[in-house]
Amino acid sequence: MSYKIKPHSASFKMGISSPAQFDEWLTAHPDIIGISMVGRSNVGKSSIINSLFGSKTARVSKTPGRTREINIFEFELSLNGKKSELPPFYLIDLPGYGFAEVSKDMQKNWDELMGYFFAHLSPGMMLVNIQDARHPNQDADKQFHKFLKNYTRNAILLFNKMDKLKTQKERAVLDKLKPSLSKEYKWIRQMYFASAESKKGLPQVEDAIIAHLLEELEIRKTDRVEDIVD
Repeated sequence: MSYKIKPHSASFKMGISSPAQFDEWLTAHPDIIGISMVGRSNVGKSSIINSLFGSKTARVSKTPGRTREINIFEFELSLNGKKSELPPFYLIDLPGYGFAEVSKDMQKNWDELMGYFFAHLSPGMMLVNIQDARHPNQDADKQFHKFLKNYTRNAILLFNKMDKLKTQKERAVLDKLKPSLSKEYKWIRQMYFASAESKKGLPQVEDAIIAHLLEELEIRKTDRVEDIVD
């Protein structure tokens, strides 16, 4: 059996701009399974989302760093090219971090919204942190992971724009960084290297996402069986 993300199945559900609004949505959607994506502004997060889920899935602000809403989508998996019987999953597109040209009020709102998001989100959601392969682990990335330490979160790290690394020396710098990142960010399960433009490396990312979704479904099935037995 071969599951894939069903192309163009991602449908926008709503944008969330406050903890109260997110709390209301979570009350109506407990124990969701899916992925959330976050990254520094201009790392190509929208391009990654559109490459994985279908063109024009991501909602993009005309001004970088101005997208301050949490955007929620539902998507489906296909099985051997046909619609699967699995329930829909969720893609949550988080506002970018680390953009200098935002007001203090906007930054405060981001801190409050993200704090509530990570404190209350279902453990069935895996975080995909996207970084620019040319400029990995920038100060904004470090600040985000320092922020993330306060929350238990299943996460992977995706380096985008690998096609922009033109020399072996540039790639070697990234390779040398991997051990220190693994040690520093212990909650990162795996690191992936890809390009939204060339699509190289994205099949491995898709496989990791699908493996997470199926694993979480099995956990839910086991929990339900145990509840019945009890």
